[in-house]
Amino acid sequence: MPIEVVRHGRVCEITLNRPEKRNALNGALCEALVAAIDDADGDAGIGCILLTGNGPAFCAGMDLSENEDFAEIHERLFTTIDRITKPVVAAVEGAALAGGTGLAANAHIVVASPGARFGLTEIRIGLWPVLVFRAVSLAVGERRATELSITGRIVSAEEAKEWSLVTEIHEDTRKRAEEIAETVAGYSGNAMRKGLEYVRDIRGRDWEAAGRLGKTTRADLLHHADFQAARAAFLSKRV
Repeated sequence: MPIEVVRHGRVCEITLNRPEKRNALNGALCEALVAAIDDADGDAGIGCILLTGNGPAFCAGMDLSENEDFAEIHERLFTTIDRITKPVVAAVEGAALAGGTGLAANAHIVVASPGARFGLTEIRIGLWPVLVFRAVSLAVGERRATELSITGRIVSAEEAKEWSLVTEIHEDTRKRAEEIAETVAGYSGNAMRKGLEYVRDIRGRDWEAAGRLGKTTRADLLHHADFQAARAAFLSKRV
């Protein structure tokens, strides 16, 4: 199987499972990964998605042994951060190159091992990181994403953290990512969904439009049962 999917309480752990190919993104892996992410996003019992990889590399990018054009499924895969309303935590160990960097950029939180490496290396084989560029640009800014695209250079976890592509660096990468995922999964699913939709929907809007959306989002959150229950519990402790 190109991926492994295991549920731990409210966390859905999805693991890339082509270690012999450094988890290179062939068609079967991409199809399975998108389906698993979409299934988890639609499951009310799931509060967070944890993305990991088996073997020494997180993901070495596109599988160059395949000649087909997988643009459609790649478009869905590399717009995860815009499409879904569940938080994604990635545990990145080893190389996360080209599409691997794209996967990391589509996670909301990235925990990397000290030896993790990132890079948009497509230019080295006569390509441009078209489908991953938007997510990488969102993480590190357009100027930095362009620089990485034109140089094809590989950067360390420390450098990636300076640019906000990596959230934190930890020796026990997967354990730390699991801890974060479990914490995040315990929060209100409604607040998480509304919040991530808000982050996505205010992007590119002027301050007036963003303000109107903020008011309606906040009103919806204040009237939801999750907030009402949490507020009542908080007040009861102060009595």
